[in-house]
Amino acid sequence: MQEYPIKRGLTKDLEQRIAAELKNCFGVEPQKTGNTYRIRYGALKRLEATAGAGGKTLRVDTDSDTSAADEAIIDTNKRFRKFLDATTGFSTKERVKRAKSVEGE
Repeated sequence: MQEYPIKRGLTKDLEQRIAAELKNCFGVEPQKTGNTYRIRYGALKRLEATAGAGGKTLRVDTDSDTSAADEAIIDTNKRFRKFLDATTGFSTKERVKRAKSVEGE
């Protein structure tokens, strides 16, 4: 499971944004169980997303389909990065920089 910080000002309606961005980025309607949203798409057998730590982080758990075609893997990764960018408010570069600064502490 990965946990991503949410940019200040974007934590207010995080649960609704998770559902909306899953639908927007992957084009599938997420299933809701409790406060967890779940989808299945391309090279992902399972993607579960939920708000964590008082709504200030996004928790994502995935299960990959290792037999997926290369095109499906590339498309799925692109859509996953787009989902993270839109939901967290941080670009991929910013997320990597923040993760490295936390590791170095």
